[in-house]
Amino acid sequence: MCRGARRWLASRPQLVPLEFVPAGSAEARRRFPGLDHDATLRDLTVVADTGAVYSGDGAWFACLWALAEHRGTAERLARPHLLPLARRVVAAASAVRERIREPGYGDDDDRAECADDRCGWAGVDGPG
Repeated sequence: MCRGARRWLASRPQLVPLEFVPAGSAEARRRFPGLDHDATLRDLTVVADTGAVYSGDGAWFACLWALAEHRGTAERLARPHLLPLARRVVAAASAVRERIREPGYGDDDDRAECADDRCGWAGVDGPG
């Protein structure tokens, strides 16, 4: 899911710029020394420009919130009992994109960075 979600998020118009850094990479460790880098390998982690850290459902919410087309959806999912749906929205959208993408799109562009499929680390300005 990592590569597909990353490509989908990067391809959408953004109200808040998303920057992707491979989880557990030397760059991530250099830029964010206070993070639990082992945890970033298990689930998406978002670091806002304020230094706020979101992980798990909150991180998926932050990614949707950053997108022009999905901020309204994110705001509807902001209730605690709906927040887990944010991950499903991104997964579903990226799966659809993978099925309808043009041949050659993304075939080898990120294989080195995501060889272990653990590139789901994004830095964004967080919600609020």
